Amino acid sequence: MTNQAGRALSRRSFLTAAGLGTMATVAGCSSTSNRAKIIGLTAFADDRTSSRYSNIYGRMVDHGEVIPPVNLRRVPERFLRREVADPTGEAPGTVVVDTTNKFAYFVMPGGRAMRYGVGVGREGFGWSGRAEVRAKKVWPTWTPPKEMIQRKPELAEFAGGMPGGIMNPLGARAMYLYQGNRDTLYRLHGSPEYWTIGTNESSGCIRFMNQDIIDLYQRVSIGAPVVVRAGAYV
Repeated sequence: MTNQAGRALSRRSFLTAAGLGTMATVAGCSSTSNRAKIIGLTAFADDRTSSRYSNIYGRMVDHGEVIPPVNLRRVPERFLRREVADPTGEAPGTVVVDTTNKFAYFVMPGGRAMRYGVGVGREGFGWSGRAEVRAKKVWPTWTPPKEMIQRKPELAEFAGGMPGGIMNPLGARAMYLYQGNRDTLYRLHGSPEYWTIGTNESSGCIRFMNQDIIDLYQRVSIGAPVVVRAGAYV
C-alpha cells in the first residue's frame, strides 16, 4: 500500500470512527463527512427552487479543490443565500449571526443585507457575544485539540493538523474570531455537510455551506465586527 493510499484509508477510518457530525469540542469546530455521500450527489433544482439557486450551489473548482454541488432538496429553501432588507441595525460590513433562527447576515449599505443559512453549536457548545475577524484562511488546516484526541485517540494522526481539502471539517474558508487579543476559538467556516445547515450540529462554531462561506469570505474584511446572538430578526 502506498503512503497516499494509506493516508486516504486512515482518513476514511477517522471519519467512520467519528461519525457524521458527532465530534464535539469548543475549540475543534468539528464536523465530519463521508466523501461518497457528497461526491455522488447530482445538482438539480426542484419546484421549491429556481435555476438561480442551481447556479449558486452548483459544482465549483476552487484552488484545485472540487466542491460538489448541493442537492437542493436536502436544504430548506429559507436557508439558501439571498439579499434581504437588513433586520439587524448594525453598521455595514458587520456579520450578524442569529443562532435562534440559524441565519447569518452580512450588512450592506442602503439598508440591505446578504442572508445565509448556518449551522450552530449544539447545546453546551454555543457562544454569543461580540468579536472581530482577526484572520482569514483559504482551505484552512484543521487541528483537533488535545481534549478531543484524548477522547478519540484515533485522531492523534492529525495532532499536527489535517491539511485543507474537501474532507476537512473547516471547509473551503475560515474566519477566526477574536475579542481584543484573545482568540475566542470560534470560527465562521465552511462545511462539506451542507445538509446540517439549519441545525445545531457543530461544536460551537458557525458553519456555512462551502459555496456560501466563499461568498461571505469575499465580502468580509479583516477587523470586521461579528455579532453572535440569540436573535429575533425574523
